[in-house]
Amino acid sequence: MQRTYKTRRRAGRQSRSMSDDAPIRFDTKITVLLREDLEPWQRLNVTAFLVSGLGSQVPEVIGEPYEDADGVRYLPMFRQPVLVFEATKETLRSAHAKALSRALPRSVFTSDLFTTGNDRDNRAAVRAVGTDGLDLVGLAVYGPRNAVDKVIKGARMHP
Repeated sequence: MQRTYKTRRRAGRQSRSMSDDAPIRFDTKITVLLREDLEPWQRLNVTAFLVSGLGSQVPEVIGEPYEDADGVRYLPMFRQPVLVFEATKETLRSAHAKALSRALPRSVFTSDLFTTGNDRDNRAAVRAVGTDGLDLVGLAVYGPRNAVDKVIKGARMHP
């Protein structure tokens, strides 16, 4: 969990100064925590759904649009790495409680969502269960590095 992720600034079409090549260290962290007993397809599906929630509600996590050398434009993506962890059901439940107590931006995926087929039914499935009764299989959290590290304590990097 103590890995440091750094990216290099790209100057695009402008000239680069020495500071443009300096590593960027983010003071925030985006993490996805998955329950360890998920099938591979479920891990991918849950991760995609969870991060879409952060991107839609926390605009500062989104970078600038991409453009290739031919001028074809692409959608913007996260401006920083997304770290994916796995944990037991109990650790996931604890992380959820910590994220709530720290009021960190978060998204959840419950086991019920594997049986629904659309956003309306997904929201209804989550709404039907109290916070303590949610059968969590995934949690995405964004916030200050130290706060997020405390939330995911006990989890391990996804292999």
